[in-house]
Amino acid sequence: MTGTEEILAPEAIDIDSASHGFTLILYNDSHHDFDEVINQVMLATGCGYDKAESITMEVHNKGRAAVLAGELDKCLRAQSVLEEIALRTSIEVNA
Repeated sequence: MTGTEEILAPEAIDIDSASHGFTLILYNDSHHDFDEVINQVMLATGCGYDKAESITMEVHNKGRAAVLAGELDKCLRAQSVLEEIALRTSIEVNA
């Protein structure tokens, strides 16, 4: 990196949350068992056991899975619930 490059802080990036959708991503780890993750996904999203189990299996098999998509506030609320037990997550902007 040269001294002339500018690094933008996350708050400096303008994202119009009204025109973009967002996706909450859950990542695999070796610290939580399946039941813990399934229960937390159900709490975070309000989905049933079968859907939460499907998401958890995808995370286990592929290393990550989309938990839900929608408005930023919705993703942030669900992310907060998942992170209550230190699950690793991120929110991606849908193009």
